Amino acid sequence: MGINLSKGQRIDLTKTNPGLTKVIVGLGWDTNRYHGGYDFDLDASAFLTDSNSRVINDHDFIFYNNLVHPSGAVEHTGDNRTGEGDGDDEQIKIDFSKVPSHVDRIAITVTIHDAEARNQNFGQVSNAFARVVDEESGREILRFDLGEDFSVETAVVICELYRHNGDWKFNAVGSGFAGGLAALCRNFGLEV
Repeated sequence: MGINLSKGQRIDLTKTNPGLTKVIVGLGWDTNRYHGGYDFDLDASAFLTDSNSRVINDHDFIFYNNLVHPSGAVEHTGDNRTGEGDGDDEQIKIDFSKVPSHVDRIAITVTIHDAEARNQNFGQVSNAFARVVDEESGREILRFDLGEDFSVETAVVICELYRHNGDWKFNAVGSGFAGGLAALCRNFGLEV
């Protein structure tokens, strides 16, 4: 069992886990009872940013329509449209050894697809979590349970992995946004 983190906590990944180069960021959630007539479709994304938290190229945005970064450093394993079942609902694989030098941070986000049209928000989502697993051994290194802090938000920056003095660290962010994926894209400097 890995370390459980709280919002705002940071932890070293590669310094305290020598040889760690490939991780899986597993994301999961449940939806509360909801009578709006629509299924929930939550989507994980990764924004590969520079030191100013800006995406430099469109291909540095990994999501359901762009699953693999050209470098091979980040791969989204596919869209889960229902969130049914136990465990990870979506996964993003990261190979630290392949992350391009212009990338300082990898922000991991979750958004609700068509949230406004479906009248959905993160207040209707429970048990959301992110966990980091050593891909080679399958060992869970850490887990961050998001809690129930959200009401009207339709997008959440769950965590970020970032370089510091040549090592990779994890930051449990848990920051909500209104405006869904478009708002997140603008936040990270992408045109929508």
